[in-house]
Amino acid sequence: MIHESTITSHNFMQLEGQYGAYNYHPLPVVLSRGEGVYVWDVEGKKYYDFLSAYSAINQGHCHPRIIKALTEQAGRLTLTSRAFFNDMLGPFEEYVTRYFGYDRVLPMNTGVEACETAVKLCRKWAYEVKGLPVNQAKIIFVAGNFWGRSLAAISSSTDSNTTRNFGPYMPGYIVIPYNDLEALETALKDPNVAGFMVEPIQGEAGVFVPDEGYLIQAFERCKKHNVLFIADEVQTGIARTGKLLACHHEGFSPDILILGKALSGGVLPVSAVLARDEIMLTLKPGQHGSTFGGNPLACAVAMEALQVVKDEHLAENAEHLGKIFRKRMQENLVEKSALVELVRGKGLLNAIVIDDDPEGETAWDICLKLAENGLLAKPTHGNIIRFAPPLVMNEEQLLECCQIIEDTILAFE
Repeated sequence: MIHESTITSHNFMQLEGQYGAYNYHPLPVVLSRGEGVYVWDVEGKKYYDFLSAYSAINQGHCHPRIIKALTEQAGRLTLTSRAFFNDMLGPFEEYVTRYFGYDRVLPMNTGVEACETAVKLCRKWAYEVKGLPVNQAKIIFVAGNFWGRSLAAISSSTDSNTTRNFGPYMPGYIVIPYNDLEALETALKDPNVAGFMVEPIQGEAGVFVPDEGYLIQAFERCKKHNVLFIADEVQTGIARTGKLLACHHEGFSPDILILGKALSGGVLPVSAVLARDEIMLTLKPGQHGSTFGGNPLACAVAMEALQVVKDEHLAENAEHLGKIFRKRMQENLVEKSALVELVRGKGLLNAIVIDDDPEGETAWDICLKLAENGLLAKPTHGNIIRFAPPLVMNEEQLLECCQIIEDTILAFE
């Protein structure tokens, strides 16, 4: 046992290495405190957080209003299970359905649970409303998707590292290219297709933004074929891309909306699936649920987290700062550095592509140097660095971060 006064970052990393599973490859930074756009490591070094726990901390670390809602509710009632009613679930359901404009919500905990809930719900609707033959329903996914690592999730994955030696996989999935309306139209001709599930912007794949008009045209094609459009907005939703939902950039709301991550402001796992009555009311008691789904603590936190987004105009801030960020990266890196191929994104969900093989180490080395210089980001798919700071960031802070990123990368020339 290490004495508390002698514990260093190295000691904490050593403990994880000795007792934990090797299912992550984190940067060698051990964090112990967070506030707003900043985090501190155990030695007291301060960093800008440019990952936001993969967009779970849109409202900033330890937002005082969200923490107040958490602590006040934690002192009253945390969990009842759905064996009983509680005095927070109904108010939360009313609040969240009105907030996003849906008839009903099914609360869960993690993003992958919510996505799997949406898949189940789509299948149920397919048999009981659309009238498909039992056990024949199919759901279309796109290459490069990521919605978690459950068996149902990896069954739709095109990443061999995610799928290798975990089979057999879930049947009833069709995978087509992303951002390809012709491929979607072909797949929709299958009469047993019930749904099309897609991230409006592919986050884990490297912040791939589809062509303008792709989403609304995909939505319209699904309508034509009586197929549900399911939007996985776990990462893109709740103001991250400069709109409340990424789908709102193209002026529509999906048939099934999946939310998670920032739904709690990063305080505890809260996720939700929203849909109209025709879809949601196909579920009957005992057919889906969760011990912790819709618990009073989660409901109190989620309502406050969403109210913060509205009161602090975080979508508008993300839209404004995102334009500044991409302009800076384009002018000072893409056009000046041989290392940076392009910058892409919407709002404050952005990425730069490093001119290196995906198996190369350049992006990783850049992220190590960024951490040394006081900014935390992480590569995805080898040569792509994702930048997603908390949406409470101000323009002065953003410009300081841009300077850190530019100076760090240009030093690699």
